[in-house]
Amino acid sequence: DHLPQDHRRERSSRAPRVTRRSSRKALIDRCAGYRPRSMATTVDSAKHSLRALARRWLDLDAEIRSHDAVLDDLTAQASPTLRDGYGIGPDTAAEILIVFGDNPDRIRSEAAFAKLCGTCPIPASSGLTNKHRLYRGGHRQANAALYRTVIVRMRFHQPTIDYVARRTAEGLSKKDIIRCLKRFLAREVHQRVMIDHRARQGLAPAA
Repeated sequence: DHLPQDHRRERSSRAPRVTRRSSRKALIDRCAGYRPRSMATTVDSAKHSLRALARRWLDLDAEIRSHDAVLDDLTAQASPTLRDGYGIGPDTAAEILIVFGDNPDRIRSEAAFAKLCGTCPIPASSGLTNKHRLYRGGHRQANAALYRTVIVRMRFHQPTIDYVARRTAEGLSKKDIIRCLKRFLAREVHQRVMIDHRARQGLAPAA
């Protein structure tokens, strides 16, 4: 540990009383407030470097929060039904809306959207084994966005947790379960986006 001795004492004394996130923020705030003197010692040099890094971190953090707030508003306005989906945050919604573009009708079905996102199952059966594998094509950023939502649901969404438990008991691997969940999510996402698209056009939702 190359931190100054007084900083190490403060960090160790605070650690048991705060969460990891708040401890990190307190650490950065402390570093940003350093006032190195003549730079004649290694301690002053370390404090100078830590202060510069901490202030840069705080500037970037404020910028990221500002962009996140703008993205949150934009995606909520563009597709509120999509944003209502469990685990679908601004980043995921933005990536999905980029894939749909200005004309969601060009993606004619949820199956077409699943293939576009690389979540359509590919038969990989052999002999008595009946299985599917992941499709490696498609829009990889959209695929990653669906994956993040699936992981969130696997941890916090009770229906998804129950589904994972049931499919695990049936012998499916975690990779196969995630593949199935991504396919289900692609169907749900397509339906949500099209609901908002038809609402903007004044059309009745499809059956």
